Amino acid sequence: MRTTTGWRADGATRTLRRAALERRDLRPDDIAVRVEYCGVCHTDLHALHAHESDANGVLVPGHEFTGVVTEAGSAVSGLSPGAPVAVGNIVDSCGTCRMCRAGQENFCREFPTLTYGGADRHDGTTTLGGYSREYVVNHRFAYHLPAGLDAAATAPLLCAGVTVWEPLRALGVGPGSTVAVAGLGGLGHLAVKMATALGATTSVISRTPDKAGEARGLGAQGFVVSTDSTQMEAVRDQFDVVIDTISAPHDLAPYLRMTAMDGTLSNLGHLGPVTVDTMDLLIGRKKLGSAGSGGRPSTAAMLRFCAEHEITADIELLPSSQVNTALERLERNDVRYRFVLDMSDLD
Repeated sequence: MRTTTGWRADGATRTLRRAALERRDLRPDDIAVRVEYCGVCHTDLHALHAHESDANGVLVPGHEFTGVVTEAGSAVSGLSPGAPVAVGNIVDSCGTCRMCRAGQENFCREFPTLTYGGADRHDGTTTLGGYSREYVVNHRFAYHLPAGLDAAATAPLLCAGVTVWEPLRALGVGPGSTVAVAGLGGLGHLAVKMATALGATTSVISRTPDKAGEARGLGAQGFVVSTDSTQMEAVRDQFDVVIDTISAPHDLAPYLRMTAMDGTLSNLGHLGPVTVDTMDLLIGRKKLGSAGSGGRPSTAAMLRFCAEHEITADIELLPSSQVNTALERLERNDVRYRFVLDMSDLD
């Protein structure tokens, strides 16, 4: 086994503490990555809350990170020591089901192996995440970090970025498309940047009027206050694609009403039960969909696109020793728009 240092959850206090961690010895198709920067995701918060009821389990969060290859297994080609890489929230899959063969490992029929809190497909051990100085990963799930992308601000692209990229590309967003992004947070601000770069006329839907300037600074041409019935009626049946990134439970009806005929509302933020009036779908042949993460081809394409269009996340960079502060502030939505941890203080 290999030893590294990271931030492990203390189930009794719901905080993270610095601890020694074990990584597996490299298999032939593995690489070892020195983690430089790791994003802080709402999923990390949810996992930490859930960990209270499983205090005996090991939890090391972090599933969007960038780093440098330090060692490569004997069967690895294309990634050698010194190569900058990015790793997201999926680190393995069955590789044989219909979804995997289609390059959609994120929908693996056997469920993909998650970067943390998952079960290793070979030995059954619990995967430990990127809040650490080293990560060992199957090389197929590590992506070349394109030149010109800031490594810290790129880390959130491996979760928030690919989550919004997947439906934008699957729904054919491009020049001539109209897109609305509901919610202007970690996912939403990247959806605005990507939709605009794809050539779509993009608007932001928010309950906070003060965010209008931020939205336009990100590239949005329109801004709609969701609590203003007049503004909401003015955009009825207007948008080909509505990207809903709102994380709290909410009524989908207002967002279906602004979806154009044959358009799609893609619900990405709240992944719990929803109630939909069929009439809101019937009138206009509207569709309700969702998406989650991305397969290997899509993730690699997203990184190339972001490099070409100079898209990264707007971040606040903190030393990893402030991880508990970052999580506390994230729970209060006190961030614009994503925290990223600098892991160098773990040396």
